[in-house]
Amino acid sequence: MKRILIVDDSFYMRTMLKNMLTDAGYEIVGEAPNGQTALELAKETKPDLITLDVILPDNTGLDVLKGIKADQPDMKVIIVSAVGQEVIVNEALEYGALSYIVKPFSEEKVLEVVSQALKEE
Repeated sequence: MKRILIVDDSFYMRTMLKNMLTDAGYEIVGEAPNGQTALELAKETKPDLITLDVILPDNTGLDVLKGIKADQPDMKVIIVSAVGQEVIVNEALEYGALSYIVKPFSEEKVLEVVSQALKEE
């Protein structure tokens, strides 16, 4: 079973993603409301995939992405954010994000992107 870490400052978003992914058969190994917790949980839980928001209270998702990639270069990260500016999207992909989902999203879109990301092994 593939293990996923959810990073989003919104409890509602984390819960929504958790329910979607759990229903689809994934195991949620942790939820982080901010960048610091995200970095700690990424190290502790070693998930197969991380969903990462760009806007976090203590950090930007891009900085968290860089931190995760510096520590675990092979970690799969998908950005899930309401920020859909091309500059940010391109930057995230340059830093190693596999994909970028703009909120609001459909369950189909999330599951499709997640399953695609986890296939690339």
